[in-house]
Amino acid sequence: MREGFDLDEELKKLPHKPGVYVMYDEQDVILYVGKAVDLHNRVRSYFRANIGRGPWIDRMVSMISYFEIIITDSELEALVLENNLIKENHPKYNTMLMDDKTYPFIKVTLGEEYPRVVFSRDMKKDKSRYFGPYTSAASVKDTIELVNTLFRLRTCRNNVTNGVKTKDRPCLNYHMGRCMAPCQGNVPVEEYADQLREALEFLDGRYDDILKDLEKRMQEASEEMNFEKAAHIRDLMASVRACVQKQKITDSGQSDRDILAIAEEGENAVAQVFFIRSGKMIGREHFFMKVTEDDLAVHIGDFIKQYYVGTPYIPREIFVQCKIDEAGVIEDWLSSKREGRVYIVAPKKGQKEKLVELAYKNALQVLKQDSERALREEKRTLGAVKEIGDILGIEGISRVEAFDISNISGFENVGSMVVFEKGKPKKSDYRKFKIKTVAGPDDYACMREVMTRRMSHGGYPDLFLMDGGRGQVNIALEVLKEFGLDIPVCGMVKDDHHRTRGLYYDNKELPIDRNSEGFKLITRIQDEAHRFAITYHRSLRSKDQVHSILDDIPGVGPGRRKILMKHFESIDELKDAGIDRLASIDGIPRNIAEEIHSFFHSDMVE
Repeated sequence: MREGFDLDEELKKLPHKPGVYVMYDEQDVILYVGKAVDLHNRVRSYFRANIGRGPWIDRMVSMISYFEIIITDSELEALVLENNLIKENHPKYNTMLMDDKTYPFIKVTLGEEYPRVVFSRDMKKDKSRYFGPYTSAASVKDTIELVNTLFRLRTCRNNVTNGVKTKDRPCLNYHMGRCMAPCQGNVPVEEYADQLREALEFLDGRYDDILKDLEKRMQEASEEMNFEKAAHIRDLMASVRACVQKQKITDSGQSDRDILAIAEEGENAVAQVFFIRSGKMIGREHFFMKVTEDDLAVHIGDFIKQYYVGTPYIPREIFVQCKIDEAGVIEDWLSSKREGRVYIVAPKKGQKEKLVELAYKNALQVLKQDSERALREEKRTLGAVKEIGDILGIEGISRVEAFDISNISGFENVGSMVVFEKGKPKKSDYRKFKIKTVAGPDDYACMREVMTRRMSHGGYPDLFLMDGGRGQVNIALEVLKEFGLDIPVCGMVKDDHHRTRGLYYDNKELPIDRNSEGFKLITRIQDEAHRFAITYHRSLRSKDQVHSILDDIPGVGPGRRKILMKHFESIDELKDAGIDRLASIDGIPRNIAEEIHSFFHSDMVE
């Protein structure tokens, strides 16, 4: 299990509520996303022994390092959210990715002069209004039939225009009293709109009167011994209740927005952010906060300013619990960063307000049950980074890049670069290097090449961390000087057992407490850099790619490699050779000479 994650304690804290659970491995990769009517019972079931789950699930459970939950207000919301998260993250152990058409919608074609209420498998960005998605296609069809019958809406696909007769005679629905027959040109738009307005209110959930009428009709049918009719009305009522059940996970507006809510208790607070993209909730993050005053609006404003200063994407809308001070100024700032208008909204009713409330419920859940874990996580990440900064006398460290050099043999050496941001690994920024200019195990020369290749691509960190001590630090500082850069470089000083005993910085060895979170973070970074380099070695060996660097040059095979090795004593000498000199060697045509020269003088970053 993940450090600081007490499985037994976390299982005890699980609520008896519907929601979604997300299983992670030790690399923070999502293994599985599932839904539950009761999170407490469902999640606990995974960790019971000998219950016959099968080898596939047993293997998944053995890989779980920790889990997270998202509370919803209904099983329907949990189901839709589960689907969104599966499609966004593609977890390995989810056996099937459900397509959008799995969930039907009720579509009201508001773009038409005489709108219809129809069944739809898609939710498009058009003038229509959508209700759903729903879990039962049969319930949707029953509800559409009831709506069209009750409010006498048209079901045909004809292009009906006010005052124009489009059909010679009305269809059977008109004669059965189920349609107003606007196709006959005798139904004013305003009259039809009144009926449609009532239908929309019904679909919005204001259906009590209709259900009471249906229940009365069911009882009458039962008293008349017409049990088949009574059963039909009973099923129809169940379908209506299923379809008008509110859910907030999918937004028919298809917009991009963040939903932000903060739960507070004393000086502790948790901010929960839901990410809505293209109308679908695709994920969330929560953040532990320390607050010093009792003012929610201030805390929301402060969080927005601190959070969005470092996010790569800013949505068009940010929903919050209450109006905040300086909203206009903050909106202008976010709009300039987004290069498009941004709105901070405090919704007071409807689906939007319910979504903010759902974010608050999850923030409160985290605050109540996960505050200790959040504090531990903050201590081992941001707290550890601050400890390192205090030792070095550097403020504001966020991004750390660490390097490791590993030797294979001959011309082959490899280097690795791992990146940690705010104390957590950022694997998308990891880089591996196949050394091109160093023959033999010369770590300093390899580090010079790796740093040179790294520095040519910009985007610099707040701190470079070298696996070695003074020697590697000096190499890195020389490369930085060549690029005209002043970035702190810190080395790790080893004892006789090759264990880190201190840090080398600014020509001094600084002691570090081996029991501190800062030391533990350095160890994790060091181990990760080494692991990444070793993994690269293994992949090269498994593909039988551990060979001379010359074999990587197009057109240079074993024969030409021998020729070059006879003429040049080192890779550096070969690298410095011009095209004319290379082409003058017997067995090296000019086009191959050009390939060799281009290989050593092109961009060296992989």
